[in-house]
Amino acid sequence: MGIRENFKKGSVEMVALRLLSEKDMYGYEMSQKITAWSGGVVLISEGSLYPTLYRLLNQGYISDRRERVGRRQTRIYYHLEDAGSARLEELCDEFAIFNKGIADILEHKEEDGHG
Repeated sequence: MGIRENFKKGSVEMVALRLLSEKDMYGYEMSQKITAWSGGVVLISEGSLYPTLYRLLNQGYISDRRERVGRRQTRIYYHLEDAGSARLEELCDEFAIFNKGIADILEHKEEDGHG
């Protein structure tokens, strides 16, 4: 999958992996951190986050564990695996290339004034 096709899916994936590079977290906590760390600019709902987390689990980039909270509630914490760290690095590299391409387009000036 190329950079363009992977951009939207990859950005949620990249953000989730980045959060988990700090510590193990559960889904709601991750969605709150995304909002807080981005100053409210990036909003990723739990509904968008969980399919990404399930895909990352299936691909072996993250693992999960259940932890009892109180008497009746169980939280699922997600943990970044070594393969997930490598995937995060790959996504960050792709993101940098994509952003540079966009910046080059925005800064481009035609030499002859045409086209």
